[in-house]
Amino acid sequence: MNELTISLDTRSRIPLYEQIYDYIKTDIQSGRIPYGEKLPSTRFLSKHLEVSRSTVELAYEQLLSEGYIESVPYKGFFVAQIDELYHLKKDKPQPQRERKEARRYRYDFTPNGVDLKSFPYNVWRKLSKDILLDDRTELFRSGDSQGEYGFRSAICSYLYQARGVDCTPDQIIVGAGSDYILMLLGMILGMDHTIAFEDPTYKQAYRMAGGMSYNRIPVSMDKNGMKVTELEKSGADIAYVTPSHQYPTGVIMPIRRRMELLKWACEEQGRYIVEDDYDSEFRYKGKPIPALKGYDASDKVIYLGTFSKSIAPAIRLSYMVLPKPLLEAYEQKARFVNSTVSKVDQLIVQKFIEEGYYERHLNKTRALYKSRHDVLIEELRPMADICTISGENAGVHLLLTFQNGMAEEELIDRAARADIRVYGLSDYRIRENCEEKATILLGYANLTEDQIREAARLLRDCWIE
Repeated sequence: MNELTISLDTRSRIPLYEQIYDYIKTDIQSGRIPYGEKLPSTRFLSKHLEVSRSTVELAYEQLLSEGYIESVPYKGFFVAQIDELYHLKKDKPQPQRERKEARRYRYDFTPNGVDLKSFPYNVWRKLSKDILLDDRTELFRSGDSQGEYGFRSAICSYLYQARGVDCTPDQIIVGAGSDYILMLLGMILGMDHTIAFEDPTYKQAYRMAGGMSYNRIPVSMDKNGMKVTELEKSGADIAYVTPSHQYPTGVIMPIRRRMELLKWACEEQGRYIVEDDYDSEFRYKGKPIPALKGYDASDKVIYLGTFSKSIAPAIRLSYMVLPKPLLEAYEQKARFVNSTVSKVDQLIVQKFIEEGYYERHLNKTRALYKSRHDVLIEELRPMADICTISGENAGVHLLLTFQNGMAEEELIDRAARADIRVYGLSDYRIRENCEEKATILLGYANLTEDQIREAARLLRDCWIE
């Protein structure tokens, strides 16, 4: 090694040992100091550079620990074989694959929208500050894998009052998002099942079931929800349904169909109904529809709930209520899986519920969405001759079914040319090539009333010939 080329900057903030280390490492990586070459002794190099021997030793120790050099007893230090070491080159970044950015529309009628402008920031800050005001080390320890007991108790109280679900905290499992809950449920149930899905359906749940290698069967719907007669013939032993506000059609399952579904589940051992109650908080006409789980006297319903729609998607707080017969399976198969939600977040939402903020937030948000819902329906009235409205009075989207002969794809394309994004019902169908009338979903949670009026006017211009 040509040690004379090392130039140390004594005025630099970078320690001298690090400068020596960087120089030698760079020369080894570039090949200027080849594999097997002997380095100067620490004594010699320290004398040559006029630094302390301990400074050189620190540099050599770092090179040793990273595998750039090797120490041979009684012989000295030698350059190691570095072909398998990682080299992070800073001077020439790798070319990146061009990423096609998704088109941004002036107006987006997404059915999955949440109005984040109404998020209770001040309350959230207050609760967060109150919770973290004292030094509570317990908050940062690993918590209950099922979710914190106090939070689960708060969920129980809410479900009983708002959804008619009578359960205990021991039946509730908390997780970060619906995808996690579905994966955990898969571990509990095992893979030896066939799941029936409403068609059309919530595609993410359908994809998750496929990813876990479940056999999936589409079951048709009528005006009352999933057809139980078709379900009975399907061979499925689990039915995935959204009875309080079917996604995406908005159908509300009446009590008679619910009883038929429960009867199907009770006819054979091991049958279950998965009730996804994703947005039951938003109903604008009449009283809230009780959850199917509220009628479940035989413990056949697995209830899924979330705070993503009612508070914010980033909260990532979902939960399920397990029937008591499945609690033992959970203990054996999935209890070891650690909670994916921080104790701090659980405590914030717990206080948000217990101190009445959640109820007030729901009332405010429900009123906000109802107003937008009413404005959209009023603005769509001039199109009554070419389409009918359905799925209204609940949730945050409605459907337009067209009778003017225009195809769904053409409706979407015309809207896109006006810089408006709308969504076709065919995207939610499991079976392709269903010969049904073109249907468009219009979500209104993300748009203001003025935006809804302007966007609806543009849609009328696009679609009325």
